[in-house]
Amino acid sequence: MHSIELLYENSAFVLIDKPAGLNFHSEEEAGLVVQTKELLKLEELYPLHRLDKMTSGLVLFAKTKEAAQIFGKMFEERQIEKYYLAISLRKPKKKQGWVKGDMQSARRGDWMLLTTNNNPAITQFHSTALRVGERGFLIKPHTGKTHQIRVALKSLGAPIAGDLRYARSEEAKKEDRGYLHAYALRFTFENEEYAFVQAPKEGERFLSASFHDTLTQTWAKPWELFK
Repeated sequence: MHSIELLYENSAFVLIDKPAGLNFHSEEEAGLVVQTKELLKLEELYPLHRLDKMTSGLVLFAKTKEAAQIFGKMFEERQIEKYYLAISLRKPKKKQGWVKGDMQSARRGDWMLLTTNNNPAITQFHSTALRVGERGFLIKPHTGKTHQIRVALKSLGAPIAGDLRYARSEEAKKEDRGYLHAYALRFTFENEEYAFVQAPKEGERFLSASFHDTLTQTWAKPWELFK
């Protein structure tokens, strides 16, 4: 059983730290939504966004229908800043910048990035060298498309380490997890400003001294890098 952690709660919303490998909805084990309801002893809980099974980190839930409607509009209007961390075993085609393009479903649930920009997925990123053969990424998605970050990094020639869907299969299977983590959220709700930052707690590469130094010295306040 994967264990979840409650990071913050008020009358309108809760913030959960989701472990890697836990599905959002129930499969063989109770999913994140069910586990969060049980943890908080709540009958109703409103998911506001979701993370892929391999992704760990921050997930917001609304506790009331009213709060869910407000947050829903905020997500729609891109008023909630989201920041992610990732590690790749490849150097990207460029060290920082943007990845923009329409996304199209491909085989077996995969997605692919197109060269058109009719309704594009928009991803902004910074990257840095970590240990030998590792590249760290700080990512700000400006849209919320399925597999957006995973596909964006693959398009840069730097698929996420441990990503069984988009990285080289034989390499990905050797990793102890998929190296994508929902790191920070920043927003204003009912005239109050909130900023949450949660470092990853699992995964040998995320826990290395090199990655820790990058987080604490350079990426501690991720929004300052994306002004």
